[in-house]
Amino acid sequence: MLPLHDGEVRRGDRLIQDGDLVIVYESYKQMKAVTVTKNGEFQNRYGLFMHNDWIGKPFGCKVTGKKGGFVHLLAPSPQLWTLVLTHRTQILYIMDISFVLAYLEVRPGCVVIESGTGSGSLTTALARAAAPTGHVYTFDFHEQRAEAARKDFERTGLSSFVTVSVRDIQGEGFPEEFASEVDAVFLDLPQPWLAIPSVAKSLKADSPVCSFSPCMEQVQRTCEALTTTQFRDLRTFEVLLRSYEVHEECFGTDLGLDSSNNESESAILSESSPPHKRLCSGNAEVIDSGEDRSQLSAKDNLIAKGSKKSRRRGEQLPGYVVARPEAEAKGHTGYLTFARRAV
Repeated sequence: MLPLHDGEVRRGDRLIQDGDLVIVYESYKQMKAVTVTKNGEFQNRYGLFMHNDWIGKPFGCKVTGKKGGFVHLLAPSPQLWTLVLTHRTQILYIMDISFVLAYLEVRPGCVVIESGTGSGSLTTALARAAAPTGHVYTFDFHEQRAEAARKDFERTGLSSFVTVSVRDIQGEGFPEEFASEVDAVFLDLPQPWLAIPSVAKSLKADSPVCSFSPCMEQVQRTCEALTTTQFRDLRTFEVLLRSYEVHEECFGTDLGLDSSNNESESAILSESSPPHKRLCSGNAEVIDSGEDRSQLSAKDNLIAKGSKKSRRRGEQLPGYVVARPEAEAKGHTGYLTFARRAV
């Protein structure tokens, strides 16, 4: 995970070494975590890649396989690790994680406790934010999940910043050693309200807590417990993500129109504004100008026809950057409830 140690400055020219963890990037929807080993091999749909060819290259480089296909070798980060880790439970994704880190005010030197380690997605981000002088203590009631998480933190180089323990926080609460010593608490529990009294004992004055719950009924009961247990400034959020696809499209200008209808078609095109969003087959475009839809459709048809003729003549068409929202937006994952321990 390239953790920062005292006095270390992160450099963009760090070279891949034997034993390093790299993220093999095929596409934004296809990535895989691979540990580089001498004489090792990696094979995917793009061909066979030898680990020996990766050693000594900088992170972020493009490497070519035996069949001519290529991948990129990226340095692991909390964001990338969230996309490639093994799912042992439901995980938090980047949109929720970034919100949690901001509202919990996690920074280097913080002591953070977490209940509900799960797959370690949030734990990884918490540890990376608290490093190099802070520490994350995470608890899970399931022994096998806790052991798997320990191995993941060793693999990502974060084991010195994370302590994984097996404990039923709902029934036992946090250990007494954390009393008034913790800067932030995160709860991902079926019944988080049962842990609120222990959270109040563990947190320093005016420090934040966050509870993640998929159901509004859980949120309501948690808020009731918070209001009766030394907490103030309660807030609940639902974070939704809307992604845009950005790419370049060509709009023809030299339409190569026949002389018989050149005059009438040029008259229509002369009224068009500089490049702007147009109606297209995706049925999701917004028309920025106030022009009539039928007229826009006619002009777009002419442009499409002309573009094909221009391509047949081998002419270079101008390109414009177009942004469109994805057809499917990521929906609800859960509610984030924040509060502060009263002074």
